[in-house]
Amino acid sequence: MRTVKQVANLTGVSVRTLQYYDEIGLLKPTTVTESGYRLYDDEALKSLQQILFFKELNFPLKQIKEIMSDPNFNRIVAFKKQKELIRIKRDRLNGLLTLLEKLEKGESAMSFKEFDMSDYLQTLEQFKNENTDEVIKNWGSVEKFDEFVQSIRENESEIAKAAIKQYGSIEKYTETIKHQLSHFSEYMEKIKTLKAKNAAQLERNKLLTNQLVSDLTKDVKSPEIQAIIDELVQMTNKLTSELDLGEHYWDMMIDGYLNNAKMIDTYDKLYGEGASNFIGRAYQYYFSHKQPLY
Repeated sequence: MRTVKQVANLTGVSVRTLQYYDEIGLLKPTTVTESGYRLYDDEALKSLQQILFFKELNFPLKQIKEIMSDPNFNRIVAFKKQKELIRIKRDRLNGLLTLLEKLEKGESAMSFKEFDMSDYLQTLEQFKNENTDEVIKNWGSVEKFDEFVQSIRENESEIAKAAIKQYGSIEKYTETIKHQLSHFSEYMEKIKTLKAKNAAQLERNKLLTNQLVSDLTKDVKSPEIQAIIDELVQMTNKLTSELDLGEHYWDMMIDGYLNNAKMIDTYDKLYGEGASNFIGRAYQYYFSHKQPLY
């Protein structure tokens, strides 16, 4: 048995982190002494090792806990999958390093293969083949689903860039989609429940947005504007708390308001010219001056 301090020294994981893992039920100590000391055996250390591999692949703690709590969880199978994902990540990073070296030397290297979405597309095809009823129920027909996949193929580069912005990596994005598709019925039901349960909040969201853009000459740094942004952020986080939107969701949204031509056109048509830029700058100031809530 090892104490929490000994485990921290052995693994490099801080004592506070181990305590937090205990608090959220991710990694419980093997036993707790009468004096309140946490003790960990070799089996607990194996579980910690598994957690660290998942973290290396950018899995959120909530999802790691869900995966490892599954009665069908198999540590060896997980190791094999993690090895595969880390190898893919390594190869992609090596590709990006090679590309950056070429660009650093001034070479022309208009390559986007490093942002490969093939694993994601393969996941969608597998879902279609194994869940035809769900596909028809939610897309209307297999043909409509094929059109959806084809649109992704045609816009692969842009979608890949957006996935990296929002989730940090294509691997993390793909794993999130895989998890959602493997629990598709539950996921869709959850979305329907959230929509019904949060109808009032969604109306409040619309009202706040209208207030936000009611006068585009206002200073986005003003207490009035920032109070609206604060309420919008907290409301959005609450509405989406049961969904994995990625750790860079707000960064992606801000970038969209400021730089995405389609998004800018949509918001400017709804609220007036310059509205999208105004909203983007308001959020940008908020997150640069407050601790992000995501």
